[in-house]
Amino acid sequence: MRTPRFPLRAAAVIMAAVSLLFSARGADSIDWDHARDLYQRSQRGEPLSPEDQSYLDRAKQAHAAMEAARNQDGRQPVNASPASTETGLVPLTDLTTKYKGDDGGLYGAGLNTPPPELAATAKTETAKIQPLDADGKPSPDGKIVLLSIGMSNTTMEFSRFALLAQADQDKSPRLVIVDGAQGGQTADRIATDTAPFWTVIGQRLKAAGVTPAQVQVIWLKEANANPKAGFPDEAQHLKNSLVEDMAIAKKDYPNLRIAYLSSRIYAGYANTFLNPEPYAYEGAFAVRWAIQDQLKSGSKPTNDAAKPGGQLPLMLWGPYLWADGLKGRKAGDLVWKREDFGPDGTHPSELGRQKVAIILLDFFKTDPDARTWFVKK
Repeated sequence: MRTPRFPLRAAAVIMAAVSLLFSARGADSIDWDHARDLYQRSQRGEPLSPEDQSYLDRAKQAHAAMEAARNQDGRQPVNASPASTETGLVPLTDLTTKYKGDDGGLYGAGLNTPPPELAATAKTETAKIQPLDADGKPSPDGKIVLLSIGMSNTTMEFSRFALLAQADQDKSPRLVIVDGAQGGQTADRIATDTAPFWTVIGQRLKAAGVTPAQVQVIWLKEANANPKAGFPDEAQHLKNSLVEDMAIAKKDYPNLRIAYLSSRIYAGYANTFLNPEPYAYEGAFAVRWAIQDQLKSGSKPTNDAAKPGGQLPLMLWGPYLWADGLKGRKAGDLVWKREDFGPDGTHPSELGRQKVAIILLDFFKTDPDARTWFVKK
């Protein structure tokens, strides 16, 4: 009996469909931050466990299938956003109308600076930041630790910031900067106190010669991988994860006073499922909702959730890093070019890292409250 043959064109269509299906299913199950971290480790010659090597191999297969699907008749993988120099989305700092029912301004109601009651609380908490000894007691010879929490983008950017800050003659000699961010460690992945993420931070603090009791300020920049649910569900999920992350941080670092939060950089050039637009843009609403919920939890911002010793540190906006590609934004001259990103269009290149590092350094040196502990007397 002769084996039936499909016409070549029909066979090509079927293979394309299979490729698309595989890429969609395979990519959806891959944490690309984690895969990238494993790849970088393998490139450095670090041995991987059998489980990690298997995960990396699966990620490579999924990526290859995505590329094959992209090249078939010029189609893009399912859920992937085409690269663009602008999206038409309005930066939250510039938004004067509404985005899917939510108004503009970092703090809502068009405000890009803390409302009066929150600003007063920020000054009160900032005034309590002082050098502490290893046991967390005030000491003129003690340290103030600024710690980063986040994923791969965060460590890429914050590690560059740390280099700039260390070389800056205005930095306080009492300030110790520790990069706690780690590749693949998304907001929901670290939202449990048993996550290895927190153990690694403990090791990094020890290596820097400081203790958890000396951590008083945090910069947090997080996202979740492979979002699909749309707005507001994904942003709400991210917000909940951010609050859980901060609750763990407050428990681990009892003298933590303030957490400065930032949302993601532009993702219009992204060519993977990891965190494309509009999810990178919408992450800003997650940050804002976390800050607003802190205020709503009591009649005044000095409620227990916002006090040291309470369940959370005081949360405030750090630098807002999103701008609409080459179109930019009104506040400042920030634009995002394709060369600011690596091959995946999601992680920053050397240029992108430097750009964020400069913005972050400027924020800590010029913010009226932050500069009181960041800049030397």
